[in-house]
Amino acid sequence: MTDNELLLAISDMMDKKLKSELQPIRDDIRDIRLHIENIITPQIGLLAENYVPAAKRYERAASQLESMQADIDLMKRIISEHSERLRALA
Repeated sequence: MTDNELLLAISDMMDKKLKSELQPIRDDIRDIRLHIENIITPQIGLLAENYVPAAKRYERAASQLESMQADIDLMKRIISEHSERLRALA
């Protein structure tokens, strides 16, 4: 066997070994891509679709909360005044 034939045989053996060692990595990459495509991407899409409506609901709720707080403060003041008047009458 000549040196070139030996080098070709060694190269062929290394190629086979490298391919066999890379196959599990390729399988893992394929599985990860499938997971991303089938699970993660649709879930991100759902999050994106629901973000804007949820943000708008939050904005409305925040302004309603401020309005309700103002109403509560007013009612507290009026109840306090009425309580003082009732005490004065009693």
